[in-house]
Amino acid sequence: MKRRNVRRGRRPLTAALVAGSLLSLLHAVPEPDRPRTEPVATTANTATVFYYTKTRNWPTYHLHHAPDGGAWTSVPGTAMEPACTDWVKKTVDLGSAAGLQATFNNGAGTWDNNGGANYRLGTGAITVKDGVVAHSDPCAGSEPVEGDKATVYYSAQALGWSTANLHYQPAGGSWTAVPGIGMRAACAGWWKQTVDLGTATSLKAAFNNGNGVWDNNNGTDYTLPAGTSTVLNKVVTRHAKDPCAATEPDTRAPTAPAGVAAQATGVSVVLTWQPAADDTGVVKYQVTRTGGSGGTVVTDAGSTVFTDSGLAERTAYTYTVRAVDAAGNVSPASAAVTATTGEKPSGPAPGKPLGTDPRKDPVYFVLTARFHDGDGSNNRGGSQHVKSGNAADADPMFRGDFRGLVDKLDYIKGLGFSAVWITPVVLNRSDYDYHGYHGWDFYKVDPRLESAGASYQDLIDAAHAKGMKIYQDVVYNHSSRWGAKGLFTPTVYGVRDSQWSWYYDERQPGFEYDGLTVDPKSGKSYYNGDLWSTAEPAGNTCVNWGTPTGRTSPEGYRIHNCQWPSPTSGMFPTAYYHQCWIGNWEGEDSRSCWLHEDLADFDTESAAVQNYLVGAYNKYIDMGVDGFRVDTAVHIPRTTWNRRFLPAITERVTQRHGAEAARNFFVFGEVAAFVNDKWNRGSVNHSAQFYTWKERKEYAADDTSAALEMYAYEQQQGTGNQPTSTNAFLNGNGYHTPDHSRFSGMHIIDMRMHMNFGDAQNAFSGGKDSDDSVNDATYNVVYVDSHDYGPNKSSERYAGGTDAWAENMSLMWTFRGIPALYYGSEIEFQAGKKIDCGPSCPLATTGRAHYGDHLAGSVTAPDFSQVSSASGTVAQTLQKPLVKHVQRLNQIRRAIPALQMGQYSTEGISGGMAFKRRYTEGGTDSFALVTVSGGATYTGIPNGTYVDAVTGDRRTVADGTLTVAAPGKGNLRVYVLNGPGRIGADGPYLK
Repeated sequence: MKRRNVRRGRRPLTAALVAGSLLSLLHAVPEPDRPRTEPVATTANTATVFYYTKTRNWPTYHLHHAPDGGAWTSVPGTAMEPACTDWVKKTVDLGSAAGLQATFNNGAGTWDNNGGANYRLGTGAITVKDGVVAHSDPCAGSEPVEGDKATVYYSAQALGWSTANLHYQPAGGSWTAVPGIGMRAACAGWWKQTVDLGTATSLKAAFNNGNGVWDNNNGTDYTLPAGTSTVLNKVVTRHAKDPCAATEPDTRAPTAPAGVAAQATGVSVVLTWQPAADDTGVVKYQVTRTGGSGGTVVTDAGSTVFTDSGLAERTAYTYTVRAVDAAGNVSPASAAVTATTGEKPSGPAPGKPLGTDPRKDPVYFVLTARFHDGDGSNNRGGSQHVKSGNAADADPMFRGDFRGLVDKLDYIKGLGFSAVWITPVVLNRSDYDYHGYHGWDFYKVDPRLESAGASYQDLIDAAHAKGMKIYQDVVYNHSSRWGAKGLFTPTVYGVRDSQWSWYYDERQPGFEYDGLTVDPKSGKSYYNGDLWSTAEPAGNTCVNWGTPTGRTSPEGYRIHNCQWPSPTSGMFPTAYYHQCWIGNWEGEDSRSCWLHEDLADFDTESAAVQNYLVGAYNKYIDMGVDGFRVDTAVHIPRTTWNRRFLPAITERVTQRHGAEAARNFFVFGEVAAFVNDKWNRGSVNHSAQFYTWKERKEYAADDTSAALEMYAYEQQQGTGNQPTSTNAFLNGNGYHTPDHSRFSGMHIIDMRMHMNFGDAQNAFSGGKDSDDSVNDATYNVVYVDSHDYGPNKSSERYAGGTDAWAENMSLMWTFRGIPALYYGSEIEFQAGKKIDCGPSCPLATTGRAHYGDHLAGSVTAPDFSQVSSASGTVAQTLQKPLVKHVQRLNQIRRAIPALQMGQYSTEGISGGMAFKRRYTEGGTDSFALVTVSGGATYTGIPNGTYVDAVTGDRRTVADGTLTVAAPGKGNLRVYVLNGPGRIGADGPYLK
């Protein structure tokens, strides 16, 4: 999709900045009141421009202008000065000009340019308020303006300073002499100082302890506005509350939860309710159950969904819910609800995740329906089978299945992978839904993936028996365009005439879509039969129901309104779905509008939607999956993840499998930023690393309002005032305990490296550059290409050549993060082929082709990277050069803890892709020196004996220096302090 820039005069204004400016208008914080001033004296050749500040909340204001016929000032223009309450001003000498053109900005890239048309102003006193120009003096008759003041609170508690000094520079002024002015102790953990800014409205600041130890915000200084600000752990809160002010005790209880509903399935009950309101915020809920032989049971819940399992059969249970706030105030009980359990399911008992550190497990990514066909009876071609060309290839879109994956787990294990990332398993519904991203029934596993003896539970259990994890791809952002069963499904209008009878089948009593079962009346359709309605249904909300649109289908058939679900048709209720098409992929609407006609965008800030999704994914947690790969994570506000979905995941894993399993349940999000830079076009809200952090301030209790407030606040903070972390970096040569106290609960796919993997050196440089803004980059999932894109947003599977693939793999398996390989890349499967072209071409010609032909035969893997026997085509597949390469890389990585979980550094190292890594915990101390392809020299390293894991070469270091010759493209050296020696056998690249 092409993106346009909005322009004015000489200053380009990106769409992201426009969105940020609009939101700042909606969510500004008033500046402190200022005294009023005397009327402005004007002359014919001057203009005094007053600008209204109350709806902007900028720290500084600049007037960028050009007298009529004259030149523009240099960007950002001249600073404006305080005038009176809610106004700033600037007097301009116009010479002989009769007026001026003008724009306004905050000095940091955020503009008001009158919608791209500039402001045209005359002479005398002129006001500009919210886009309206008038000739008046808003400050007439007021007192002269006094200088602004800034009150700065600084916490040095974590630094252990006994004194603190504020070294500062008012905007446009001079710095104080070093070390600045002493701050006074305000209260426990806080120092305070108030400074007079004169005519400035902000200051730059750094802090020190008076003895040469500084906090200058990693070299960028702090920018603080007038008013009260706090600085805590390098995080600035502008217009903050006084952290030392006495707080009155909270004695107000939350409201009672409303909308409590209970639904029994087997011997489990799913309880949902609406969030309770509280003046300071609800921290948990208390669920009380009565009934059965267990008496009264009270359980804490962190979200608005609670699943009560293991109950007695055919028994009535009654539930009430209370809300609890941070002060311990408890709400009245909700209205009671009752549910009666049924019979205990005869299926397998829920599994249990392996629960080990996910960084130990390299990941193999498969599209289940395209990997290996173990059961032909569940294959389905769908309505596009012939049109797509798949029919001519005897290649239905739903071809691979869990049976095929279970049968080939030993192939994946033989490659050395101990985690398998599979595409979504929920029942899908669209014209081309084999990939799993068009979810319809989120509580049901798609029958086109299951077989007798090869259910989803069977797959999880089979993988766990081999020491392998299952990471399930999950979608919270959207359903299929046919809605979500159990939440809302639209009624679709279709005329069953000679044109559409092939598509719209008569509704059959008792027939329900499951993707697999054929409609018994037609004997051919299993797809759309239960959506048809010729007559307008009662309560219809769709606009212009059933009237012709003037458009035709590709076959030339008339298309009627309401025939195809869409966000603007009125077919989807606002309580569950958003009502707009996306316009700006880096704007706020990318989180609140439909991305595509087959992706009906959930209102994820709706409690009903949250309850539906939390309840659905609790089911798969209970089955024992080891983690979630989160699709389209960037299209849901970070506040919603942090408030609702991530805590619900942690709570459920803890409840079912224990705290250790919850700590290692791996959630990694697709925060799609298809650019080569650190921050996604300067938009922090759309950058991958942004989602690894907790919120740093409180927002409105309402999730929709909170999302908008967070968006505006973080856009205003910009890229220079985001949290930073040293969790991925060594301290010299030493490993340090990472600080995860501000971790959100979501790790990320490394989009920066992915986009730069056209060349391994570029990927390495990009990864290093971004890691300080990720909470802990040692958990980043790193891949070259996927089911969506290749490097640099290529639409083809990677085709850089075998040598380049080997080099990429060598970097991925030794650098920080978790390597992930898209199925078939170990043999350069479909290299250079278009990854996805929908139903417009056969799947066999794309990067999503069926891989099973390369897996025919049998394979046995007694351990990771080991194959004891193989026959048929799969035996030939296992002889490919990159197969041998990845097998040994997995052997080496598995044997050296530093390569799995270690922090890294490039300090004191020369060379292209060269680094050192260390991991220290308990009795483990693993230190490794790595160079990929090129030579390197390491200085300042610990003395001792280093052994190369690739060649077995031994080096004794006595002077802190080790030099390694270039091993060649794709090859590498891994010198381990007191290492185990050579690991594995030489292959085509590692030798």
